[in-house]
Amino acid sequence: MLEPVPEDVLQDLHRRHAEPQRHYHDWSHIEALLGHLDGIASQLHDPQAVQYAILFHDAVYDPRAKDNERRSAELLITAAPPLPRRSLANACRMIEATEGHFLPDDLEDEARDDCAHFLDMDLGILGASPQRFAIYEDQIRREYAHVPDDAFREGRGQVLRHFAERETLYFSEWGKDRFEEQARSNLARSLAALEG
Repeated sequence: MLEPVPEDVLQDLHRRHAEPQRHYHDWSHIEALLGHLDGIASQLHDPQAVQYAILFHDAVYDPRAKDNERRSAELLITAAPPLPRRSLANACRMIEATEGHFLPDDLEDEARDDCAHFLDMDLGILGASPQRFAIYEDQIRREYAHVPDDAFREGRGQVLRHFAERETLYFSEWGKDRFEEQARSNLARSLAALEG
C-alpha cells in the first residue's frame, strides 16, 4: 500500500511519528489505519487520497497546540505528493475534518463517502476490545502528562461526552457495523470512571 509514497516523504513521516510526546499518535496508529484501508480500499472512490490523509493526519502533533490538523494539512501540501489536484484537496479536507470529527459539508458525494470511511478508521480505537481501549486511555493520559489530573478528567470527559452524545459515532455502514456497539460500551465505562 505504501509503494507509491516517495521514500523521503515516508522517512520524514516516520521521524515525526517517533517524537517523544507521542504515545498513541505514533506510527502504530498509522499502521492500524492502513490495515483498515487494506481491508476496504475496494469500497473507496479515491483510496490514494484516503491513504495520504491517513499518513499525514497526525504528522504535526503537539498536545499543547490547537492547530495540529491545519498544520498537518499544510504539511501534506508542502510535501507535494504525486496526487491529482482534486485528490490532494480532498485529502487535506479529510485531515482538517479530524479536528471535530464531523463530515464536511463542502465535499462532493464520493469524497464525502471516502471521508466518512477515513474518519471511522481514525475513531476505530474507540471500538477496540476493552483491554486495548484501556491501553489507549493510558496512552492518551501520557500524551497529556503536562495537564493536572483534575483538569485532565474534566477535559477528557468533555471529549468523550462529545462522542457519546452523538446519535451515531460512525458515519459509514462499515464503521457502524464494525465499531459502534463496542465503542458505546467503552465510552460508557470510561465516562463512569472519569466521573466516579
